[in-house]
Amino acid sequence: MKNRYLSMRVGKIAIVAAILAATVYLVMVSVTLAHLEVVSGQRPFDMRPFGYSPSDAATFLDALGIAGREYYLSHQIPLDMLYPVLLAMTLSNTILWFGSRMPNRRFMHLSVFLAVGSGLFDYIKNIGIVAIILSWPDLADYVVYATSAATILKSVTTTLAVSLAVLTGLL
Repeated sequence: MKNRYLSMRVGKIAIVAAILAATVYLVMVSVTLAHLEVVSGQRPFDMRPFGYSPSDAATFLDALGIAGREYYLSHQIPLDMLYPVLLAMTLSNTILWFGSRMPNRRFMHLSVFLAVGSGLFDYIKNIGIVAIILSWPDLADYVVYATSAATILKSVTTTLAVSLAVLTGLL
C-alpha cells in the first residue's frame, strides 16, 4: 500500500513538473532566446550545446549591445534559473515512478544522478553567463571556457538523463 501511494505521489509530481518545465522551455525558446537571436543575429549561449570560445562569446556579446545584454540578464536568466529544477524534478520523478518496478536499482540511481547533475551543470552555466555578461568587455578567457564546459556537460547529462527516463518508461 505504501509503495502504491508513493508511486502515485511521485507520478503526480512528475506530471506537474513536466507541464511547468515545458511551459518555461517554450517561453524561453519562442520568446526570450528567439529575441536574443534576432537582436544579435547569433545563437545565444543557451543554444550552443557544443560550447563556445572566448572569441565567440565576445562576438555575441558585442552584437547584443547594451540593451540585449540587459535583456539576457533580466528576462532569459530568471527563466533559466527556474527551468533546471523543474526539468530535474520531472526526470527524477519520472525515473522513480517508472523505475520503482525495476529489479536493478543501480540503473534507476544512475538515471536520477544524471537528472540532478544536468540541473546542477545548468545552474553553473547560468552563473557563468551572468559573470561573462557582467564582466563585458573585460572577458576572462578562463570564465568563458569554464562556462562553455558547463554548457557541454549540461547538454551531455541532460541528453543521457532524458534518454534513460524514456528507456525506464519503456522497460
